[in-house]
Amino acid sequence: MKKKNLAQGLYVVLLLVDFYLLPLLIRNTGDTGAGIFLLLIMMPLLVFLGAVIYGLRCGLHWFLPLAAAVLFLPSIFLFYNESAWIYSVIYGAVAAAGNGVGRIFYHKR
Repeated sequence: MKKKNLAQGLYVVLLLVDFYLLPLLIRNTGDTGAGIFLLLIMMPLLVFLGAVIYGLRCGLHWFLPLAAAVLFLPSIFLFYNESAWIYSVIYGAVAAAGNGVGRIFYHKR
């Protein structure tokens, strides 16, 4: 149980860095292309890879997609506009997919 709690805590930290520090790079550069790249490629990739690693270590868990979806919501009001709410759903789905992929290989270790 301790292993799962530690992994969840690390996953939450990864999500917080992903959703709140990476957008600061977008603001600092002011480059629209870089912003699109971060929002559509890098951020989902980090969510997916974190969920795969969690799935490999601890198996499938409902916490991951829910945490990704909920933790993204406040960033909408800080960095984006209200049209970005759909990314909350997308990041939740990406986290579920990544966790599922990790879960597939969890029993093979």
